[in-house]
Amino acid sequence: MGCAEKDCCTASAGGPIQFPGTNEPNTPWKLYNHLIAGIPEDVVVRDYCLGTHWSYVAADSGMGVSFTTTGGAKRRYADDLRGLPLRTVAELAKSWCFEEASLGVAALNAWYSQHGLLDELGCVYDAAVEVPDGTVRKMDAFEMYRPEITAAGDASVVVVGHFPHVERIEEYARLTVLERKCTQANDVPDPACEYVIPGADYLFMTGVTLINKTAPRLLDLAANTKTVFVGPSVVMAPFLFRWGVDMLAGSVVADPEKAAFAVKNGAGQLFGEALTMAALKNPEA
Repeated sequence: MGCAEKDCCTASAGGPIQFPGTNEPNTPWKLYNHLIAGIPEDVVVRDYCLGTHWSYVAADSGMGVSFTTTGGAKRRYADDLRGLPLRTVAELAKSWCFEEASLGVAALNAWYSQHGLLDELGCVYDAAVEVPDGTVRKMDAFEMYRPEITAAGDASVVVVGHFPHVERIEEYARLTVLERKCTQANDVPDPACEYVIPGADYLFMTGVTLINKTAPRLLDLAANTKTVFVGPSVVMAPFLFRWGVDMLAGSVVADPEKAAFAVKNGAGQLFGEALTMAALKNPEA
């Protein structure tokens, strides 16, 4: 699914982007519908790329990124999305084709992950610089919560997604990692979420859960758990605080040109000069 220049901006089988049955009230879709409705109607998509590792959508409001998630249903939308309203492209977040949903979440981030909206909310940022492999970044969400978790004593921590260096949590808490493909000692398959999240003290969940549609159910299970959304795919929308999220630890594109270059070349590494890490805490948490 690489990004040849002639292909990277083609994604629809014609017609509007619609997903029947997703606008019904009091369903998990309300999370997505609210996020999509928050995008103004006059913001237009200028460029996008469904890359091998990462994807981006660039619009009048700025650029948003997401992790390129594969699988799910077959792709339906193969027309050019450039020139469409950003809100329309964000509808793809509801697609059961995870490649399409990756673009939809990137479109959401093209609106919500911009300084103009986040600065006034008290968002804090890490420096957009490269660090040596294995170095802990100042805005690493796990390390930001480490003192609190340590002070709690014998805390249970569940992490959705096997993040780099997640095993460090074992130094100060009981760790369980929910993964689709279990490869490490503390990994359990993702259906175990129904069993391990309700009793956890802390939940760190990847922004990819917005792409694969598990986010609404995971947030329901975490009603009594301190919850942090982590990763570049996190939609930095304060609306998510109403779903029980305590902190959004996502990213803002610092250099759109370098971000686009990294995505189109399948570099798989956006951190450094392309992205800056961002953290926004729930003021009521």
